[in-house]
Amino acid sequence: MRHPVLYVLHSSQLYGTERMALATAQGLADEFETIFIGPPGPGLIEAERLGFQTCRYRTSKDLALVLRPLLKRYRSLTFVGTGPRYNLVCIALNLLYRRRIKHIQILHGGSGIDKDYARKKILNAFNITFVVVSQWSKERLIEFGVRNRIEVIGNFINPIQLAATPKRPRYDQPGVRHAVIVSRVDPIKRVDLLLDALDRRPEDLRDISFRILGVGPDIDNLRDRAKRTHPNVEFAGFSDNVAAELARADLLVHTCPVETFGLAVLEAMVSRVVALVPDKGGTATLIGDGVSGFTFRANDAEHLAQRLIELKQAPVELLNRMAENAAAKVETDFSASVALHRYRELFAPD
Repeated sequence: MRHPVLYVLHSSQLYGTERMALATAQGLADEFETIFIGPPGPGLIEAERLGFQTCRYRTSKDLALVLRPLLKRYRSLTFVGTGPRYNLVCIALNLLYRRRIKHIQILHGGSGIDKDYARKKILNAFNITFVVVSQWSKERLIEFGVRNRIEVIGNFINPIQLAATPKRPRYDQPGVRHAVIVSRVDPIKRVDLLLDALDRRPEDLRDISFRILGVGPDIDNLRDRAKRTHPNVEFAGFSDNVAAELARADLLVHTCPVETFGLAVLEAMVSRVVALVPDKGGTATLIGDGVSGFTFRANDAEHLAQRLIELKQAPVELLNRMAENAAAKVETDFSASVALHRYRELFAPD
């Protein structure tokens, strides 16, 4: 029998955390029976389409009701939570059932909000292994008091997705004209920084179109602001085909300075689309400035504007070199086989 993994998601959107959870479960499907537990949403729908069992919850009480029959069924399992309270609910229930449970707390992505890191230390008293996607994230957890074992396993693109991902044709004209942002639209993601940059150099940047893919609490305000001042910016909302959107773009812009990883950046690299990212946070570890893409000073609208102006005039040879180097970096530094091997060891019963 395959070893059971109960994978509890805090969200059922299809952002980085959910996509990486599904990719990991697919890669380990021969050895592990993964059951996804999460709020109703497209993430669970996709899990079902891929053939995984799913359970739905909205509150901690709901989660406890979902977990009870699963703990009755399995004498040994691995529990993967994307938030501390999920592991704590399972630990509390297991005082009754006394199952052999291996606990994992996983941070595939997200915003790196300080309070989110700080609350993780509540798990210090328990034998729980943390998995983070960048050394930057590990250092932040330690800074905020987490004393558990912490493993760094980078995000990856599974081989099936890698082969199926549409690739941008080689650049055949100098400069970028069509840029895309793939991000939740909430304050910590700093999508507003793009509009700040355009405010500073509107005449120089009005001939670049920007398409923002994602939803969030800031979307209405930023959409209204863009309509008033920057008609070359479109807030398109959620897209269920980011790969195709990327393949049609000349540039991916990433604005969040505290991203733990930046899966959208990795996907752009696979798609052979040049990326421009902040010089801080997890995304800064993905891109070498002038080697596999470009960086700008985090939270600096003026410098972002200057880099965009430079890229508007970038030679074809430079753009193609960045795109090719980035695609090669994915294959060498973010190997699915290496990441899955490490997850296999972590999820296996003791």
